Amino acid sequence: MVQRTIGKAVEAVGIGLHKGESIRLRIEPLDADSGIIFYRSDLGRSISLSPDAVIDTRMATVIGTPDGYISTIEHFLSALYAYGIDNLRIVLEGNEMPIMDGSAVSFCLLLDEAGIRRLDRPKKFLKIKRPVEVRDGEKFVRLEPSSEIEFHFEIDFDHPAIGRQSLDFVFSLSRYLEEIARARTFGFARDIQYLQSQNLALGASLKNAIGLDEYKVLNPEGLRYPDEFVRHKILDAMGDMMVTGYNILGRYRSFAGSHGLNHELTKALLADPANYEIVALEQTRYPQYERCFA
Repeated sequence: MVQRTIGKAVEAVGIGLHKGESIRLRIEPLDADSGIIFYRSDLGRSISLSPDAVIDTRMATVIGTPDGYISTIEHFLSALYAYGIDNLRIVLEGNEMPIMDGSAVSFCLLLDEAGIRRLDRPKKFLKIKRPVEVRDGEKFVRLEPSSEIEFHFEIDFDHPAIGRQSLDFVFSLSRYLEEIARARTFGFARDIQYLQSQNLALGASLKNAIGLDEYKVLNPEGLRYPDEFVRHKILDAMGDMMVTGYNILGRYRSFAGSHGLNHELTKALLADPANYEIVALEQTRYPQYERCFA
């Protein structure tokens, strides 16, 4: 399996979740071994993707510096993970990715429009060699060796519309498009009201998130999946693991994980070379990995 970029540059326009402003997004192909690079065209500044670039995880995954950052990158990175994109430039005229409909499906459609171009270098994966875990009380996130690319997530919300949900997801692109990509982010009306009073979440609406009051889902159309909440958590986890710049070969597990715990997990993983190995596909002994991205 070789590295991937896109076939042509494509553009989209959407609303930023926190500032509520219109944001133009352009994605451009890059050569092999270039990696994933974000570019703030309004500042003339590039931000290379890595855990070291993450500066905030409270509301979303944010990379850059306080005077030049890009927020809410996780949904887009989730789509890149699923499509196996290794090299890409993402050009933005603002400080956050457009939220689109609150899921990853619009970014998948954008990648479909751009097409996939295969490059002449072997694709590299981050293979998990031994378990790595980060905990915060009962909450945890964990990576462990596996012959599959797996994500297992469990959540437990004291809310009648959510409750306890869990999902085992064995990755393939086709399953991602069917089972994960359309799962939307969610928020509680009481929190949105407070955030908007602080000039945050100004772009949030029932068009780009699942809204909940104390008892029910507020969206007139209802849910896209009965367990859409935990599916979106897997979508987020895939995006947060892509901050490493690689597809991960192994099993991700979480109970009540968050962007913050995911970030601590990627840092803990990369802190010790005994935890992982960067391998080309032919070194893995598992040829089924290539089929996952077909």
